Amino acid sequence: MIARRSLTLHLMAWALGALLIVWGGFVVLGYRTGIHEADELTDGHLASVAMLQLSEYGSQFAAREPITGTPVFSSLKSHEYQRSMSVVVWDGTGRILMRTGEAPEVPFKQDEGFETLQLGNPATAWRAFSRWDGPRHERKVAVLLDATERDDLAQDIAEQLVEPGFWLLPVVALVLGLAIHRGLRPLYELSRDVDALDIAKMSPLRNRYEQKEFRAVVESINTLAGRYHAVLARERELSNELAHELRTPLASITLQARALRLVEQGPEREVLLQQLERDALRSGHVLSDLLALARASRTDMADARQALDLDEIARQEVASFGQTAHQSGHELALVSPGAFELMGHPVLLGLVIRNLVENALSHTPVGTQVEVQLDPQQRWLQVCDTAIHPTPTPLQPMPVGARLHEAAADASLGLGWGLGHRVVEKIAQIHGARFEKIAAPPGFTSCFRLSFAPRSALKRYA
Repeated sequence: MIARRSLTLHLMAWALGALLIVWGGFVVLGYRTGIHEADELTDGHLASVAMLQLSEYGSQFAAREPITGTPVFSSLKSHEYQRSMSVVVWDGTGRILMRTGEAPEVPFKQDEGFETLQLGNPATAWRAFSRWDGPRHERKVAVLLDATERDDLAQDIAEQLVEPGFWLLPVVALVLGLAIHRGLRPLYELSRDVDALDIAKMSPLRNRYEQKEFRAVVESINTLAGRYHAVLARERELSNELAHELRTPLASITLQARALRLVEQGPEREVLLQQLERDALRSGHVLSDLLALARASRTDMADARQALDLDEIARQEVASFGQTAHQSGHELALVSPGAFELMGHPVLLGLVIRNLVENALSHTPVGTQVEVQLDPQQRWLQVCDTAIHPTPTPLQPMPVGARLHEAAADASLGLGWGLGHRVVEKIAQIHGARFEKIAAPPGFTSCFRLSFAPRSALKRYA
């Protein structure tokens, strides 16, 4: 069994994936920004302390030992962001005037500004800022901070900046999931309506959706359901016609076969054989038309129209009946001025010509002239014949060769063109054409025409 994927989960996965990428980028950027700003903040504190020391009145400082080891110093650190800074003050000759804090001895240099020093044994990193009191260089102050404390402060500030993002991600994911689920509610409703659709009853979907995308889907589904219902109706009607048309010849074949067992050689047996041939030909004709209708319905649903030359199709179909017309004693001809271009199904149009020619040859007596005529300007195709149908006469024994054509003609007359016309009418409907019996032109007695739409209308139809 194939597992069905949920569209909601699919959208959630893509949305959360995109959100996670963007969120991760902001977290990394926020963390780096926090580190940088914390370092800048620490350097600012160092510079501020140095400026306070330089702004003190007077220049007498007493050197004293670091006081950071006393218990009182630890109790003074009452804030988590408070850091232990060390201060060293020199005079212009490099003599230490004051030193306080935990920093090891700092070498005296003329340079001033920010720097990272390696002090002590073993050496550890200290962040330092030094500054002279002015152009006279009478006093220099250096403020130092353990680099470890500086990094810890930066780490803590960066984590405080990033932490809300970890709480925000699941909240955004939940809200996003609810929003996607709510936004897809019309799709869920459409899915339920499609599941409840009964094509056999032809109850169209209600177009109650405000979104234009869903309206197009509903219209497409209703169109498809309508075509499917029409096909079912045609198939049901065809089945009824088939059962009606086949019932009589099949029952007659059964009766004739039983009668042949009881009749000896003679005129009566020959009459029964002729009737048996009629019924067999009639059944074959009905089945042939049934297959043609099924083929037309399948092509209407599946195949696409294409540019074709009806004149070329007509020449091929008429040529294929040349031998049949010669054997049956008919004159078959094609009258066409040349190319006849249109959009359609070449297989179905060939089936139309084949059906009309075959029926004309089968429906008419020996010696009849059958002519296929095309007019590209007026955009029609017609099949005419010169037959004058005789009044039916009682069956008489006759030679086998002549009897075959006569039986076929009688069978077709009994059938009455019914399904044959249905085949042509169906194909005409597919091509937006009109099929009808028209007044025969001079020299002919009957004529059937297939009229196509003008070129401009045909382009809109295609």
